[in-house]
Order: sequence, then structure tokens, then C-alpha cells
Amino acid sequence: MKKNEIYLIQGTEFKEMTKEILVKANLSERIPSKDCRIGIKPNLVSPSDPSMGAVTHPEIVEGILEYLRENGYENLMILEGSWVGARTQDTLDIAGYTKLLKEYGVEFTDTQKDTFHKCDCAGMELELCDSVNNIDFLINVPVMKGHCQTRITCALKNMKGLIPNREKRHFHSMGLHKPIAHLNAGIHQDFIVVDSICGDWDFEDGGNPVVLNRIMAAADPVLCDAYVCDLMGYQKEDVPYVVMAEELGVGSADLEKLRIVPCNDFTDQHRTVPQRKVVEVQDAVDAVDSCSACYGYLVPELARLKEEGLLQKLDEKICMGQGFRGKTGNLGIGNCTRKFAHTLEGCPPMPDEMYRFLKDYIKK
Repeated sequence: MKKNEIYLIQGTEFKEMTKEILVKANLSERIPSKDCRIGIKPNLVSPSDPSMGAVTHPEIVEGILEYLRENGYENLMILEGSWVGARTQDTLDIAGYTKLLKEYGVEFTDTQKDTFHKCDCAGMELELCDSVNNIDFLINVPVMKGHCQTRITCALKNMKGLIPNREKRHFHSMGLHKPIAHLNAGIHQDFIVVDSICGDWDFEDGGNPVVLNRIMAAADPVLCDAYVCDLMGYQKEDVPYVVMAEELGVGSADLEKLRIVPCNDFTDQHRTVPQRKVVEVQDAVDAVDSCSACYGYLVPELARLKEEGLLQKLDEKICMGQGFRGKTGNLGIGNCTRKFAHTLEGCPPMPDEMYRFLKDYIKK
């Protein structure tokens, strides 16, 4: 595989598809030696079944493990940490990874519990998990999906799971895009296997999956994300961290030089962008430096209120995010708005709590 190529395969036998695309992309030839410490980084953002469109299907990681072991690589590990407000172990259990880890006897590092260090990432000092330094070759396994604050999330943003929780909060106070770009200047991903089976094109916590039954492989995370932007109906400029990462030398976003390599016969589905429920309800929210978990939990509850005819009766903004710390106001969600007249505390509050709180407020 060349840097300007993206391999595609489609079907429903996800483990075998993964192994096939890795064979055709000659992954083993990219790994320097059999002794390499190989890290596999899925997206395990929150506790949910992969069919909901938020987390990496374990069958893909299983295919990667089998391919590597069949080619003589034994020094393998999986590393990931769920978003702030969720326990990684809960995600492992619900998404099928606890069983996978037991069956394959592979080491797992919960980056929520990892120690960390400061690193100069192209002029921006960021905190990275120490486990990153113990990897010689990093295989990134993101989900191609939407994001309530950055529009898309795939190869570049998936590296955010390799920083401690307090740095995740810091990212949001910095506006997400710039630190994501700099993070990828500090963490080099050597190969990307994209789960494009049924990612939610709306936002990162799933619930509105778009079924493509497709897996992609790439060597350039910037090119990968630029292509994802195109697939999902965006220009790369709509997702600033893609352009910023290119400017930092992480990779190329030049789609004119992109070469798509199909690994089997497949149909080019969903060129028409599906309806996005985030867009439908985001006008009800005033989010300033809000963490993804807080915003992500709120969105489906707003959609639920809209379906019940209640959201339309709300004539003021719901405030949330670190930008409201220490400030006063009327209606807020999360600890950052604890000084508001009407607020629901939590970091983040749980979805059902948000729903009941807003429903009661609207009815009053």
C-alpha cells in the first residue's frame, strides 16, 4: 500500500474481510521486525453494542490479531480509554472486548488509568499516556462516524483516547481542532483500519447507524479523514483539524492524488447524506467548551423531547460547557453551570437524568 491509497472491502464477514484487506495491503511488510511491540487502538468511546454505530466492532480487532499472529507477530497489546464519564471496563463488557481479550490472551491497557507524561507536539505541550511510549508500531482502528462538535471523527480524532481524562477536558477548553492536530504530530500512527460497517453519521455516541458493511485501510491519517469528509458530505475545511494536521506535516489531504483500491466487488452506498438529528436540535443548546460526553448524552434526549412535542415549547437556550464555569444564568446542564438558577449537576449527568430534568422544567 502506498501513502496515497485507501483500500476498501465490503461484506458481512467482518473478521475475514479484515484479514483479506490486510493481506492485500501487505501490512506485514510495513512492520520493521517480528520483535516490534504492536499496539492496536480501537474506538471504545462509551458502553454500547457496536451495531449502534459508536464503537469498533471486535471482529475487526480479532481479524487484526489473527493476521498478525499468523505472520509471526506475538508482542501485541490493545490500548484505549472511554470518554470522560464512562468506565472503560463497562465498554469492554458491552462491546464484546472482555471476551475477545480472554480468548486471545492479549494484553490490554486502560488509558483512563495509565500514567502520563508531557510531550512537545509540534510546539504545543500535551499530556500523553505513558503506554504510547511502549509501542513500536501503532495500528489505529477508528469508527467512521459523525461528531456533535467536530462534524466527523475517524483516524485523527481517535488518538484522543491516548491522553488522560484531564487532558481530554483541556482539549475542549482549547476548542478541540488545534489540539487534535498537534496531538497527531506527537503520536504517529503507522497503519489505519477503519470500521465503516455502521457508524452513526450524526454523532459519536451512536444510536443512528448508517449501514455500509465496509472496512477501509489507509497509511495516511490525514488523507483518510479528508476522504471521510468527502463521503459524509463535508469539505475538509469544514473540519479544521484535518487542514491543521496537514499544515503540521502529519499527512496529505489532497484528494486529487487519492487512489481507491477496491478489494472486492462492492456498491457505493449512501452518497446521499442521511438526515442529521444533531443539526435538528443543536439550536436549543449554547455549548461553550463542552466535553463530548456531556454534549453527546444530551443530543438524543433533546431528540426524544422533540418527538414528544416538548422541545418546541422551550424558548431559551440550554447552557453547558467549561465556558460557563463560575457564571450565572437560568438553565444549564452539568457541573460547569452549577451557579445557574436551574441546573442539573453531574460530570456528565446521565442521559435519563437530562431527559427528566428538562421535561420537568419545560412542563413547569
